[in-house]
Amino acid sequence: MREKYKRLVMNRIIITVLLILIQVIWLIFMLEKLTEYVSWITTVFSVLSILVVLYIIGKDDNSAYKIGWIVLIMALPLFGGLFYLVFGDKKPSRKMRGKLHAQHVQYRQYLKKKEGAKELPPDEKKESCRAAGTFRYVERVSDFPAYTNTEVRYYPSGEEMFVDMLEDLKRAEHYIFLEYFIVSEGKMWNTILEILKEKAAAGVEVRMIYDDMGSITYLPGGYGEWLEKAGIKCMVFNPIIPFFSLVMNNRDHRKILDIDGHTAYTGGINLSDEYINEIVRFGYWKDTGVRLHGEGVWSFTVMFLEMWNAFRKEDEDIDRFRPHVWHPESFSGTGLVQPYTDSPLDNETIAENVYLDILHQAKKYVYIFTPYLIVDDVMRNALCQAAKRGVDVRIVTPGIPDKPTVFRITRSNYPPLLRAGVRIYEYTPGFIHAKSYICDDEFGVVGSVNMDFRSLYLHFECATLLYRTEGLKELKEDSIRTIEQSREITLDDCKKGIVGGLVDSVLRVFAPLC
Repeated sequence: MREKYKRLVMNRIIITVLLILIQVIWLIFMLEKLTEYVSWITTVFSVLSILVVLYIIGKDDNSAYKIGWIVLIMALPLFGGLFYLVFGDKKPSRKMRGKLHAQHVQYRQYLKKKEGAKELPPDEKKESCRAAGTFRYVERVSDFPAYTNTEVRYYPSGEEMFVDMLEDLKRAEHYIFLEYFIVSEGKMWNTILEILKEKAAAGVEVRMIYDDMGSITYLPGGYGEWLEKAGIKCMVFNPIIPFFSLVMNNRDHRKILDIDGHTAYTGGINLSDEYINEIVRFGYWKDTGVRLHGEGVWSFTVMFLEMWNAFRKEDEDIDRFRPHVWHPESFSGTGLVQPYTDSPLDNETIAENVYLDILHQAKKYVYIFTPYLIVDDVMRNALCQAAKRGVDVRIVTPGIPDKPTVFRITRSNYPPLLRAGVRIYEYTPGFIHAKSYICDDEFGVVGSVNMDFRSLYLHFECATLLYRTEGLKELKEDSIRTIEQSREITLDDCKKGIVGGLVDSVLRVFAPLC
């Protein structure tokens, strides 16, 4: 049975890749034939490329993304402009944008009813005004407010979080929402799946969203229909169609488990065995997550229901999913939590701006976990400026990479940071998939957002901004412990020679386009 399952998965991947490859070859062949038989077409395409470059320069877009396309068009002046028209717009399709925007507008009212939300301190309060500004910014651009009355537990590994996830799933009485980028058959998913099937059979409403691209190498086609037959409502986000599709770039990279509206898990941990180190991939798999219990879970509930009802309309009124409906007792918890989502639907890079804001207001230290360090000039300058101000900025990246080319691009970003005083470490036990910030014992972020162009500009992401909450002490202790297990990188480690330096430059130029 397992071998048959693997064959189904592999067949789907092979068919998809072959169909896309055939289309690429066909397009190139047709363009060459066109220019061969119609001489003036060459002039038209060349003029088109020039006009496209001028258009790119005038766009309000990320400078690294613009430079990548301009260099590509200069290298391929005949077809470069046409390639940009076909592949250059990485926003979701108009249909997807319309559905998601309409759903957010409809649900905005539920976020504005600030039951349990925190009234942020006014600007004149000296100690907290800068922090309040960060929370106010996130709410203003995303509509997701900050909350008190929410307990936070931090997890330094997937296997520790998995234990509590199972216990809370077993206690679910009314509904379970799951939204994940990767779902893979194995101990982790199979154990969760058995609980979900039991709960569904007992009358608990179970809904699941998984990303088709993220799970394409793990699940066969039609898996969503199989889950439906098992009693689990399922939506496959942005199904892969093996024809040119711009929206293939926009994936649901979020990780959310929401139980009865009052308990939620999020972070970098997907539903696959490497995340709990049940199987070994790239050494020890280091990841992090948080458990929220209380008022702040409402934002994760709304995030999930927005995505669900944009494509599978079921809920006009979502008040029945609020935290206190199935938990009438009061919640406790210190500090502020602000779950938020970032998406490619607008021109607001919320996740990156939260990271930047933390760096700008840091006074003592900022410790960062990220699997990829592929940053633009704005982020690079913020990291360097913080270090030059005397802030102890430390970044931990993988010691054993999952993608060699991406790892090389990550390493190519080291030298300017190291020269500015940023300290960089590579996690020697294996691969670090965590995405977290800890700053001055006050601020923290744990979520799904990598420090790369895909997470910051193309994917649907989520994270939780923490301020003076439980869990921050454990996040700091884990950061120090992880740094002690890692190898500090020096400028001598980054020497590549002339040829290697040129290769790195090429990779960095085209990284935003990938």
